[in-house]
Amino acid sequence: MNTACITFALISSACFGLALIVTQFGLRHVPAVAGAFIAIPCMTVLFWVLCPVFLDIGEWHLKAGVIFAVVGLFFPAVVTLLTYEANQRIGPMAAGAVGSTAPLFAAAIAVLFLGERLSVLGTLAILAILAGIVVIGWQPGEPAQRWPSRLLLLPLTAAALRGLAHALIKLGLMLWPSAFAASLIGYTVSTAVVAGGARLKLGTLRPRLNAKGMLWFSLVGLCNGLAVLTMYAALNYGPVTVVSPIVATYPLFTLVFGTVLLPRHGLTRQAGAGVVLTVAGVVGLLVAR
Repeated sequence: MNTACITFALISSACFGLALIVTQFGLRHVPAVAGAFIAIPCMTVLFWVLCPVFLDIGEWHLKAGVIFAVVGLFFPAVVTLLTYEANQRIGPMAAGAVGSTAPLFAAAIAVLFLGERLSVLGTLAILAILAGIVVIGWQPGEPAQRWPSRLLLLPLTAAALRGLAHALIKLGLMLWPSAFAASLIGYTVSTAVVAGGARLKLGTLRPRLNAKGMLWFSLVGLCNGLAVLTMYAALNYGPVTVVSPIVATYPLFTLVFGTVLLPRHGLTRQAGAGVVLTVAGVVGLLVAR
């Protein structure tokens, strides 16, 4: 297995995990939709600033650019908004458990349409990773659900779109192997989408913001932007069936960063068991390749 693929996938997972912790600080100052309105456009601006250094326009590929733009219509913008809404409506436990199924969608699409292969051991490894993520995120003692089961469609749709994004980006990278171009184009389109979402949700394109909220969500945008960029770089070097499950281990990093930055969230035996199961799944996935 390509070392660069594994390294970039792990960096992406760590950045996604850190972003969730930083988001907790940001939400103390601005609502979720306003936060997304800050995070995604800020990273888009940074991508454009870095264009002269990292984008080789001579490699431009029209079909790949169209694929990257199509992905930008729903990732990261729509996926982010659906995730925020799911957390608010059904709570982080259920949203996280259902949302962790994204690698299943990604692997299924990659096997069916990209010709990737997945062995029995690889399948079991992915299931072990998902089980570990659920164990880490499970919060015993929460009140019984008081929401309609149809609301599970929120995180399930987000997971399916995330899995579809991984497969489509892989297809685009096969035509134009530029993780930066994929990120730039996708984020540019997503900025327009999240602006529309803010307009519908908040009734304005100028949501009430404050300096602290803008600072925290700018950091969230940086973390998520680096996560997306390194995930696309990983997809440049390896198959979706490996990259997607490894990136999905971000709750493990959230747990680690949370233990350090949010001391009240200690490492429990249950979380420790989830970590062991997740790590075992990742090792099994790499062995299977």
